[in-house]
Amino acid sequence: MNRSIALIGFGEAGSTFAGAGDWAGQARAFDILPERRDVMTELGITVCDSAAEALEGAELVLSLVTADGAPKVAEAVAPLLGEGALFCDMNSVAPGTKRAAAKAIAKGKGRYVDVAVLAPVNPARMKVPLLVAGPDAAETQAALEAVGFTHVRTVGADVGRASAIKLVRSVMVKGLEALTAEMMMAAHAEGVADEVLASLDASEKAISWTERADYNLDRMLVHGRRRAAEMDEAAEMLRSLGIPPLMTENTVAWQQALGVLGIVPPPEGFEAKLAAAVAAGVLKGEN
Repeated sequence: MNRSIALIGFGEAGSTFAGAGDWAGQARAFDILPERRDVMTELGITVCDSAAEALEGAELVLSLVTADGAPKVAEAVAPLLGEGALFCDMNSVAPGTKRAAAKAIAKGKGRYVDVAVLAPVNPARMKVPLLVAGPDAAETQAALEAVGFTHVRTVGADVGRASAIKLVRSVMVKGLEALTAEMMMAAHAEGVADEVLASLDASEKAISWTERADYNLDRMLVHGRRRAAEMDEAAEMLRSLGIPPLMTENTVAWQQALGVLGIVPPPEGFEAKLAAAVAAGVLKGEN
């Protein structure tokens, strides 16, 4: 590893990267949740009591927090970054949000980089596809590859471009998940799920719709709250482009509605997942 690393946020992404990248003894981390300190210790990552402590001497900074917390982190760390430090904003937020964060970082000595994570960090780990954008994108790509990432691509010098690619794609990917939930709730209630899925199978054979429906519902139950936050950012992006986010706003609602149920791990099969969601009150708006 050629650069010292600081991680701001040590949830699923941060802990996965630190472990898979074998950053023990070479990285420092800070998270506002005290319970994550044990995971840092287990992975050999230096536990820090503040962002300032984690950032001391860091050349490569990975911001891996929640979507709503990302702008606050950029504002807070801007005066703490060392000369020329690369601040990689890897959070799922709108291009405009990233451009605002870049302005905040520019007030200090660090350099802002827009990084989009295009797939779940598990099971991809260090093979997860990363898009990098900004004036220092090429240098950042090299730095990320030096610490173990194997699927990094530079997409331009404009901050927000990587985020735009991710969120425009997410309008389809997460939107299909939300549409699946709405479709399957109706099909289940009418007792016609098998016929509906068979009809869809007849028009698309790459993967059966039975498998797709089960998978989409699984992702929403496990990651719905995080995906709702991401899609809220996608809706903001669409508004900024003058496009009414009609489907996207409702995607937020469905992702949130299933995510807050807390059905983790989800049961096997789409029928069991739907039954669990109904029992938990999703159709009555009890959550």
